[in-house]
Amino acid sequence: MAQQVDVTEEILGYVRELSLRDDEVLAGLRAETAGLPAAQAMQVMPEEGQLLGLLVRLVGARSVLEIGTFTGYSTLCMARALLADGSLITCDITPKWPQLGRPFWERAGVADRIDVRIGDAKDTLAGLRREGREFDLVFIDADKTGYAHYYEESLALLRRGGLIVLDNTLFFGRVVDPAAQDADTAALREVNKLLREDTRVEISMLTVGDGITLAVKR
Repeated sequence: MAQQVDVTEEILGYVRELSLRDDEVLAGLRAETAGLPAAQAMQVMPEEGQLLGLLVRLVGARSVLEIGTFTGYSTLCMARALLADGSLITCDITPKWPQLGRPFWERAGVADRIDVRIGDAKDTLAGLRREGREFDLVFIDADKTGYAHYYEESLALLRRGGLIVLDNTLFFGRVVDPAAQDADTAALREVNKLLREDTRVEISMLTVGDGITLAVKR
């Protein structure tokens, strides 16, 4: 039986050459982001961004919630894939990074679909629940110690049959390293266990990028 392929630089290059459908707007935002502090760790890989867009289309999403914007590359990928009357709310703690992405959203013609909410994501999510909002897809890619809370709030905001996508669930491979006992790694181990046992969702953990877990609400 075939086993998991080791993702070498050659394999990754092959995947990008034959699968990635890039353009100057996406490439421009990645280049704008590349020189920022911690950009390599925080920037969504281009093939992951393309996957997010595909998932938005598969769900037929009109309403998307993103927890953690950074410079808005994943925001751009998902906003482009929305239905024509769709909208995306993205949450970040500071306006500094999303402002870098906005010119690229405008160039792509999707800025009017994107609503940036600045502040503590816990407060933003509580506000969305008070508003009675419901979402087709939620993408979680923010502070790792908040993941369990974000997941529970997202599940409450998600329609039945909707999809939650959690990023970084393998966390540089640290989740399987017994010596890694930092708060972020511990939090991801706990949320991975939570998802494994949660009968409210169907799940699949993928070895894409830094690990992605998909959870469909029953």
